[in-house]
Amino acid sequence: MARLWRGTFAAMAVLGLGLGMAEGGPNWPRWRGPLENGHSEDLGLPVAFEAKDIVAKVPLKGIGQSSPVVWGEKVFLTTALDKGQKRVVFCLDRTSSKTLWEHTAWTGEPEPSHIMNGWASATCVTDGEVVVAFFGKGGLHGYSVNGKPLWSKNLGTFESPWGVASCPVIVGDLIIQAGDSEKDAFIAAFNKKTGEQVWSTPRPNNRGWSTPIVVDVAGRQELVVNGHAGVMAYDPKTGKELWFCKSFNGRGEPTVTPAGGLLCAVNGLSGDVYAIKPGGSGDVTKTHMAWHTPRKTNRDCPSPIVIGDAMLIMDMKGIVTCYQPSTGTEVWKHRIGGNFSASPIAANGLAYFIGEDGTVIAIKPGNEPNIVAQSKIAGAEGELFRASITPCEGQLLIRSTTNLYVVGERKQAK
Repeated sequence: MARLWRGTFAAMAVLGLGLGMAEGGPNWPRWRGPLENGHSEDLGLPVAFEAKDIVAKVPLKGIGQSSPVVWGEKVFLTTALDKGQKRVVFCLDRTSSKTLWEHTAWTGEPEPSHIMNGWASATCVTDGEVVVAFFGKGGLHGYSVNGKPLWSKNLGTFESPWGVASCPVIVGDLIIQAGDSEKDAFIAAFNKKTGEQVWSTPRPNNRGWSTPIVVDVAGRQELVVNGHAGVMAYDPKTGKELWFCKSFNGRGEPTVTPAGGLLCAVNGLSGDVYAIKPGGSGDVTKTHMAWHTPRKTNRDCPSPIVIGDAMLIMDMKGIVTCYQPSTGTEVWKHRIGGNFSASPIAANGLAYFIGEDGTVIAIKPGNEPNIVAQSKIAGAEGELFRASITPCEGQLLIRSTTNLYVVGERKQAK
């Protein structure tokens, strides 16, 4: 990696570029960012770019689809080698892109996984003290941000032909992990420093890949996670189920998106898009479903993104639909084409979507489709882009199955 990087790093050193940002600057600590909704407060991100704007290309060993997680000068990623027989967590220096540390978290006979998934799809989570990675059958693993192994937990076999992708989240001193599976499904919490289990709650035995989010409602926290049967909320301190809202067509892939006091959800399979009022108790399907709107498109893997009074949802075949998040009213629908798996991000009033072929599309919400820019990373044959973009101090960190690309000039906070 050092040989492949040396030429690019030399050029970046001359230009004053890099992966980093000032100590204490903004971080991207988890799946969908610090606000849990894909939004970045970075106003200097590239809107359109060309090949010359790709300031770094860092080859990564193995195959992975987890998104880059950033804390200070460190970038955390996962990968799988030998067709899932080896699961690895590693940390890159954001200035030099050198590997600061790397640990083999697990080796063994891999569980089955879908061709679109793999064995390193769950994004890490960090709070600046610990970093945690999840690999399904390969376990849940905690490290210090400096690479000291802290603990490892075997969470089961995850019997399913589809693999796992739900990302761990940090709530206070707890690591919370959803473990949807066709057998022995659960959601559980662990002490972030010791790995000791604090609570575990059974979930319906169905496939699922969604990551929990935490919302504050009338003085209580609710841990909300999509699922095959619908959306469920739990008390993050105890694991007690608080409420359930039935979905329309199963799978529960996309992560729930908070928007203006509502929780917006799509199913995975083609079915109604809907919004839930949090704060209920028991089965809230009839009492707290604020609206639902027929969604006659292809399958949904990307999560919704909400910008002001617009919610954009891209299906897996490149059809983007705009809804009013307060009412569910469909505003417009536009066919872009291509294949989309990654969830979008938002910054400076724009939504950024990335296709599996490396095409990055910037859309400005409004009363009609407004494609502001369309750029592309020219990957190698077979290279796929299924991880979400990570925004960071004027740069886009874009992870493919085999490389990490950095787009744009670093803009350090003053």
